[in-house]
Amino acid sequence: MAAHFDLIDMQLMVNVAGARSMTKGAERSFLSLPAASNRVKNLEQHLGTALFYRNSQGVTLTPSGEAFIRHARIILRQLEHLRGDIREYASGVKGHIRVFANTTAMNEFMPTVLARYLGAHPDVNVELRERLSYLIVKAVAEGTADIGITAQGSGGENIEFLPYRTDRLVLVTHRDHPLAGHDAVGFDETLAWDYVGLSEASAIHSFLLQAADDLGRVLRFRVEVSNFEAACRMIAAHVGIGIIPESAARRYVQGLPLAVISLNDEWSLRRLHICVRQFDKLPVFAKDLVSLLVKDAAVNAQDTERAGVAAKLAADPATESILPTENTP
Repeated sequence: MAAHFDLIDMQLMVNVAGARSMTKGAERSFLSLPAASNRVKNLEQHLGTALFYRNSQGVTLTPSGEAFIRHARIILRQLEHLRGDIREYASGVKGHIRVFANTTAMNEFMPTVLARYLGAHPDVNVELRERLSYLIVKAVAEGTADIGITAQGSGGENIEFLPYRTDRLVLVTHRDHPLAGHDAVGFDETLAWDYVGLSEASAIHSFLLQAADDLGRVLRFRVEVSNFEAACRMIAAHVGIGIIPESAARRYVQGLPLAVISLNDEWSLRRLHICVRQFDKLPVFAKDLVSLLVKDAAVNAQDTERAGVAAKLAADPATESILPTENTP
């Protein structure tokens, strides 16, 4: 059977669905509104099903439309990957990678890795977006992201997961706060105080709201800021308390009157994973980024092991024999 639609139709459908507007979708596709409307109408006639619900507020996808968009995105991404794979043979073709990451990876780990990667790949652009972990896996499965860094270690059809890094969410308070004397507390014990939080756009913001909701409690944000440093400075100024990754907390506690307290909640330990949809089908430049992330994970694991051994040695010099040497595999 001959296909009754082409790549222009698929891109138009993706644009209209993303904008939830036929007019804006047509503009993004560089088509006139009558031409775009006609293409969608013909597509629906050929497929024998409606793809959009139309109303005065715009358009929304029907179940058939959602299925079409899911496959269209995968095909369009594969086409982009094809261009990337042959970039060495086609002058001027640049690679483009979409990376979705949770808050910890976005702020703590990705900047260093991406700086190294982009320095070695001047012809590749990276689009980095922050998302909740389950949405990251969903985006990779649907083809709207090429690589994900997520606290979720499974799920999604044809998704491959690789271990990345481990970090822990901790409570940060002023040094003279009532909770500062505790070695560890439960998240529910902290909800009596006002919070300093990251902005609503942050994945950790939504995560903490959901954690409080699961307890039937309310999380009160007194102020919302854009990054971990600003959060720590607000906490140091007695504005409230906050929950951030331990790697960030240890960095800022050095120069501020802060206390870092462990959380008893199981979700506080974040085991991050790299997730991709069929690694073998990624373009070469995307595989290079995954390889660099895997290498970064290995180096971090080795550093963590050495730090742990060093701590044991400081506590008990008799453990010196277990220190790894340069020849240790």
